[in-house]
Amino acid sequence: MNSPLPRASPSSLPHPFSFQFPPSSFNFTSLLLIPPKPSHFIISATTNQTITPSPYSLKLNSRLISKDGFLPNERYRSKSVKDLAGSIKDGNIETLAEFNHLFKGLVLADEVDLAYKLYSTLSNYDFSADSLTFSILVHCCCKRNDPMEAKKVLEHMIESGFESPKVKTFTQLINLLCKKGRLKQAFEVFEIMGKVKCDPTINTYNCLLKGLCYVGKVEEANEFLSKIKKSWKEQRDGRLQPDVYTYTAVMDGFCKVGRSDEALELLNEAIEMGLTPSIVTYNTIFNGYFKEGRPMEGFGLLQQMKERNCTPDYVSYSTLLHGLLQWGEIKAAVRVYKEMLDTGLNVDERMMNTLLRGICRRSRKEKELLEDAYQVFDEMSKRGCDIDPCAYELVIEAFCNGNEMDKAFVNLCEMIKMELSPRTFTLNIVVRGLCVEEKIEKAMLVLVLVCRRTSEMLDKVAFDVLINETNRQGMVKTASCVYCVALKNGVIPSRKPRR
Repeated sequence: MNSPLPRASPSSLPHPFSFQFPPSSFNFTSLLLIPPKPSHFIISATTNQTITPSPYSLKLNSRLISKDGFLPNERYRSKSVKDLAGSIKDGNIETLAEFNHLFKGLVLADEVDLAYKLYSTLSNYDFSADSLTFSILVHCCCKRNDPMEAKKVLEHMIESGFESPKVKTFTQLINLLCKKGRLKQAFEVFEIMGKVKCDPTINTYNCLLKGLCYVGKVEEANEFLSKIKKSWKEQRDGRLQPDVYTYTAVMDGFCKVGRSDEALELLNEAIEMGLTPSIVTYNTIFNGYFKEGRPMEGFGLLQQMKERNCTPDYVSYSTLLHGLLQWGEIKAAVRVYKEMLDTGLNVDERMMNTLLRGICRRSRKEKELLEDAYQVFDEMSKRGCDIDPCAYELVIEAFCNGNEMDKAFVNLCEMIKMELSPRTFTLNIVVRGLCVEEKIEKAMLVLVLVCRRTSEMLDKVAFDVLINETNRQGMVKTASCVYCVALKNGVIPSRKPRR
């Protein structure tokens, strides 16, 4: 039975792309495919060593590169690359196979600039590049983050009659093009795969699905997914069986455009197929709920994860917590915060400041949240977190509302010593609270600390409260002193000392 995705054919594409391939007479060799002979070859960016190559100036040291082309140990990579540079300088390369082996080893060691410079010396030798050389060059261009040059190399290979690269090379190039938003070029490479009868794998399709979603073509991605599923059901080809990454790619696209319910349907479909959703799959839906203002639905998702033995990670919890705070679900946010601490996850400093501000504001009407505010503040203090001025003032206000005036006083003094400027409102409620508890000395100290720094934070409210309390307690001299301090700082109190 014919498959709707027989290979990479234009008819299988779910969108009306129009592909234009260069004419067969077009020659890409001028585009660094066969570069001019270089006058110098820089061996290492770290040693800055320069030599002049000769036809016998390169040699493969078989001890430095294993059969698969990898350098022996990542920990010794820099030393091995230096040794490779030395072997290049001191020896020679006798065959194209040895050249390709060294070329591949440098690319896989992420020494792409050095590998590219090595390739530029190819014209110094009697042998010519083969399909493996060009495949490695495609890989090198991709690692250099230059997918358009890699595409030119690939097209030159096909037009020149070389054996086509393996599917892994095509997929790598398609993936890089999709990441850069060059979706048309990615599908052109996909089209080439069909022409050379290189069957794509599910990884190839996953890259294209992510690319479609990246540029906002979610409907096309969903249609493409349907074709993949249909093809797999008809052919039962394991290479085209949708995996969890296939579904996650389209789910992410749905969530980004506010269609989390459809993403959830895909999640359930994947589970019915016997696939095990990854933590990334679930986090995608958490993010979708957050963007759509539906953070409370994240609790159901959290429960589903636990039931399926998929332990929520920091991203899961923090995304849910951020959404709850963003949409004003403070009590639910406190619940998530406590669960994070219980599971050993640390809430970051920025999130804790946001949480503290939210709890303190809500505690003005819901007094039961005051204890939570104190606990969050204590946790931040223990960790040595930087508490932003707004959160600091709000927690001082919360201490006042909870009749914890000693704590309010200590933290206000600490805030002033840290050269933070509390608002006049904060100063007034602390002074008022201290006076209510008849702690005149502490109220006076607040005024002294503020006056030493700047009197702009003071208004007559604090002075009126303090003068009124000192009058009530018969502290006439103290009341007169407070009145004089007010006048000296340009404030005229409504209250006056008794005579």
